[in-house]
Amino acid sequence: MTTPAQAAEQVAEWHQQAMAALQQQRSDQAAACWQRIVALAPGDARAHAGLGRWAHSRGDLDGAARHLACAAAASRGNPRPWIDVALVQEQRSDVAAQEEALYRALKEDPQDLLALLMRGTLFERTGRPEQATDAFIAATLVAPPTERLSVELRGPVAHAMAMRQAHESRLAAFVDQALQPALDAAAGEDLARFRLSVDILLGRRKRHESRPLRYFVPQLAPVEFFDRHRFPWLPALEAGSERIRAELQAVLRSEQGITPYLEYNDDQPVEQWAELNRSPRWSAYHLWKDGRPVAEHVARCPETARLLEATPRPHQAGRTPVALFSLLKPHTTIPPHVGASNARLVCHLPLIVPPGCRFRVGNSVREWEVGQAWVFDDTIEHAAHNDSDQLRAILIWDTWHPDLLPHERTLISALSSALNDFGGADPSFVA
Repeated sequence: MTTPAQAAEQVAEWHQQAMAALQQQRSDQAAACWQRIVALAPGDARAHAGLGRWAHSRGDLDGAARHLACAAAASRGNPRPWIDVALVQEQRSDVAAQEEALYRALKEDPQDLLALLMRGTLFERTGRPEQATDAFIAATLVAPPTERLSVELRGPVAHAMAMRQAHESRLAAFVDQALQPALDAAAGEDLARFRLSVDILLGRRKRHESRPLRYFVPQLAPVEFFDRHRFPWLPALEAGSERIRAELQAVLRSEQGITPYLEYNDDQPVEQWAELNRSPRWSAYHLWKDGRPVAEHVARCPETARLLEATPRPHQAGRTPVALFSLLKPHTTIPPHVGASNARLVCHLPLIVPPGCRFRVGNSVREWEVGQAWVFDDTIEHAAHNDSDQLRAILIWDTWHPDLLPHERTLISALSSALNDFGGADPSFVA
């Protein structure tokens, strides 16, 4: 009687003989080895897989399906054997068996791209459009970018994308029509937030949230553009805009002290800033920088400095307050980016704004108007465009988020000091 150890040794020897036969292109001899193996060890996945491929090469689709199914049943955590079964069952025109094999493949890995694409194609071919759409949508969710796809998969993935887009268009049209009576009944109300929620749901617009690069205060409202009434000191800044602009124009005439807005070193990653790094296309004249006044610049702009001092600005050594004139040259775009902390907000006072200049925060797009200030959360993705032939210039400064309590502001400043005192912390880690 053969012991388990002897059987295992015999199976290993036959596998070696089968491999040697394959290398000599003697597939029938290899198949004979695999047949002896499955007679001794019926659950041997390698032998069944070999017999399945051998049967397929001989046109024996029934035998191929039988052996490949045995190999797949013995292989755990790997969807590929079941995909092989599905391919053979497709050749056999056995829809039910192909569907079952794809089910088994996705049971092993629900995110297998090839299995999802094959399932979508099967449902589409057999007149089940809703199930096909579900499978194709699932495939688009797991598919990598096109450049990382194999050539064979690019066409099927493109088809899945087209199916998904068609579905989304049908859904959007249906929802718009179904909602219209309710929207008509709410005419006169502020519907902007609800309409945006629908657009995000239907994929017509992106979802934007507060994503600060460093310091995050939870439970602060992430608002793209804040209501003006939250900042009662804004009208005083706006009333002084003519005087501020006169000081800016004097700076522009002299050009002294104007530097590139971005000045990364060669050993620092610049990523989306490569085009604007050290470039005069986006430049600045700093009044307060990294929490300290630039004495000479403040002296040249006394009215601007006086008006800014009356605003509730954060104070963290090495970081805030910040105030500057931001200068954007013609046909220049500041790419999408986010700020360091949601503890403070950013304020804009437009001073020189030719037509064709716009600013986006999240899903909200506005055009600057001279003398009309706004406050926004710069930890929400934002971008600026000057599509005109002239310079755009605005005053930028920071202020506390109005929902922070007085003691929280004090504690955030203390946190900044503690990190500075540690000696190695980046001051921009905090607000």
